[in-house]
Order: sequence, then C-alpha cells, then structure tokens
Amino acid sequence: MAKPAPERDHAERPESALHDHCGSRRPGDGIHVRDIVKQIYAYAILHGEKIDNPADGVGPASIATFRPRDRSLSPSEIRIALNLLGEVATLPTIRLGLKFILLSMVRKSELQDGTWDEVDFENAVWSIPKERMKRSRPHNVYLSTQMLDILIALKTCAGNSRYILPSRYDADAPMSRATFNRVTSAIAELARERDLPLEPFTVHDLRRTASTLLHEMSFNSDWIEKCLAHEERSSRGVYNKAEFEAQRRHMAQQWSDAVDAWEAGRGFTPDLTIPETAGPRFDPRL
Repeated sequence: MAKPAPERDHAERPESALHDHCGSRRPGDGIHVRDIVKQIYAYAILHGEKIDNPADGVGPASIATFRPRDRSLSPSEIRIALNLLGEVATLPTIRLGLKFILLSMVRKSELQDGTWDEVDFENAVWSIPKERMKRSRPHNVYLSTQMLDILIALKTCAGNSRYILPSRYDADAPMSRATFNRVTSAIAELARERDLPLEPFTVHDLRRTASTLLHEMSFNSDWIEKCLAHEERSSRGVYNKAEFEAQRRHMAQQWSDAVDAWEAGRGFTPDLTIPETAGPRFDPRL
C-alpha cells in the first residue's frame, strides 16, 4: 500500500512561513518544532517523496538568540518585578512562591517538590533532604521573618496537601513545572508593554541576583555559597563542613529586609555585624 503524500498546504509552505510559525512560540520550543519538521520531511524524502525540506533553510539562530546565563537583577529591577508580580493573572500562592525563591535562594525544583514535613516552624528552618538536592547533600534554609510569613500563608492555602505548593487540580501532586516560568514571562511582557526598564529574566536568575547583591553588600562568600547549596570541590571544601547557621540567619534577615525596602522604593544599608548572642559558644572545658 502506497504511503500517503504529505498534505500540500504543509509541503508547499515556504521557509519564511515556517520561520514565523516556529518563532511565534517560546524560542526553545521553536527550535524543537523546526527539528521535528526537518526529520519528518527527511523521512518523506528518503521514502521517495519529491518535495523540498522547508526546514533546511531555517537555522536555529534565525529562530532564537539565547542570552548568556549571567543575568542578575538590580535593586530597581527587583522593585519593578515585584510590583508587576501583583498584577500578573495568577494565583496568590504562586506570587508568594516566586518571592520566596528570591528570598530563600533555593532552586525552583526544591520549592516545587517541597513538603510540609520538612519545615520546622518553631525553629525557623526548612530542612531539604539529600534525595531532593542537586548535589545529594541535605540542605538547611534558615528562615527570615518574611519567609516564615510566606510559609504560614502557603500552609493556610495548602489545606491538607503534603506539598508546600500543591497542584491547582490535584492536592496530592506538586504544582506544574512551568508555572513559575509563565509568571516571569508575564512580568517581562508587562514591563515591555509599559516601557519599564526591566529586561526578561528567568526563575534561576533570582538566585544569581541574591548572590550578586549579597556579595556587593560585602557579606561573606562562604555564607552565600552555603545558602545556595554550592559545595566547594577543592580540598578546602572537603574539610570545611561549617554550617554557618548564626551568620546565615542574620544574612537571610538582612536580605529579606533589603528586598522589602527596594520593593517599597526605599534604600537599604545592610548591617554586617552578627549579634553576639546569635553565634555558637565554644566551651574549652567540653
């Protein structure tokens, strides 16, 4: 039985139309569509179809130009982003979740798969087990008062779900992987429509933003890297297992206060001094 020929409206589609079709979607998806089309036509040509492959003349660079992964937001961009976040058509829990990522410096997946049994409200710490961490090491997130407030609000909204951010349609499942990405894209689109000075950014850029600005505030790099769950791979990293709990708690509160100030349009001067009562006591008699 002869194979049916491709439908003529697709076979005769010019390269420019294919470019527009692919480019109308997200850049990564557009390139994926172009690759699929190219494979389909290559298969048809291999099996005797006398047609041109429209994807041959459409290079990936003509569909998408990817930005280098070095984006961090300035304090003024944080203000714009958080103010626009309140206008994006999404659930209040998603707005809270995105701000929590900025404050806590966790990876998107670490929050999306987070469960309430990991959160210790009394001691203000969220302990993520090694099974869920990128480098397979357990990680503590020391919670500022703002982060605690967000988690309390999320707990109220989560009802009986075990997940910090449950799916909108299934309380026994975590939220969709694409949700936060859609929100950041919507924020960037609002900024573009209003001609506001905010370039597009990704969820992961929020971690880079926190790291960059905390370094500019002159906080200790070891504390920042520990908050990011980055493990040094040198001999120093092998032997240095310090948790820096007191220092990280202080820094987390300073960072949350800074974000609140910038969101409100105020300046912020960080306090780099760790309170004496916050640090551990080392008794030589023990």
